[in-house]
Amino acid sequence: MPSKKIDKKSKTKPKAAKLSPTAKLNEKIDILKAESEIQGDRYLRLKAEFDNYRRRKENEFISLLKYDGESVIKQFLSVLDDLERLSKASDENGENNSDKIKEGIELIKNKINKRFSDLEVTPFSEPGEIADPELHDALMMRSEKGKKENEILQVFEKGYRYKDRVIRHAKVVVNQAS
Repeated sequence: MPSKKIDKKSKTKPKAAKLSPTAKLNEKIDILKAESEIQGDRYLRLKAEFDNYRRRKENEFISLLKYDGESVIKQFLSVLDDLERLSKASDENGENNSDKIKEGIELIKNKINKRFSDLEVTPFSEPGEIADPELHDALMMRSEKGKKENEILQVFEKGYRYKDRVIRHAKVVVNQAS
């Protein structure tokens, strides 16, 4: 078998030129500068992306608030149409159909109350209840025998709640014990 001669020169890697410590530091500085630029670019892109997201969400929120009552308005347009028809019918038929007009008014009130119910708007305050300063504005005080202190005697305007918030306090006459 022929002997294999190994060429030592071909197997060894060429040695890189030895760098001075200053050159090594300059090379590291260049690498770190490049990495810093990459990170700075990433930061700017991420910041721009976040700013765009924030602006988009802000515009969506503004748009939502701007047109928040649109569905409620649409629901009450039909009630307004009913009132206009009632007014026109009363003009055309004169005084001789007051029962029909009262019936029309009751239908419209029922329609409004149904819409309020759908929107979770509830009325409160009936005569006989005890006045609560958080819910009622006492417009007058009157003294009646056989009634409790602060009992509601008369309701001028009903109060209304929207979900759990009072949106209008009831205006009432309250009993004052003598």
